[in-house]
Amino acid sequence: MLHPKQFEVNEAWIAFRINSSPVRTELDGDFNCIALIDAASCFILAFEFVSTSAPEPTPAQFRQLMNNAKKHKQQLPRTLFIARADLADIMTHEATKLGVAVVRVPDNELLLFITEARQGFAERF
Repeated sequence: MLHPKQFEVNEAWIAFRINSSPVRTELDGDFNCIALIDAASCFILAFEFVSTSAPEPTPAQFRQLMNNAKKHKQQLPRTLFIARADLADIMTHEATKLGVAVVRVPDNELLLFITEARQGFAERF
């Protein structure tokens, strides 16, 4: 079982959908919110809204997400964790191009890291 104490800050990030139901807008339709958090601190580094009609972020959206997250420590992590249940072909490809190893893990392995972020997001949206 993964735990934040296993990691140093900025060693590993986690990419996940932070919303449980679509974020609805009148003008642009429904969106999911993809977030990156630091595995050691569980600090939300960045997030990007992605249309619910897309199964995952586009390459440009994912690069923007990674660039925004990188601003916190001026470096990328060595590892990016993504839940196995999530469609993540584009994210995996783009992270690999950036030199970041992608590890797919069971969803329940990430709950300790992401539950609080999801709860906070649900309270606001």
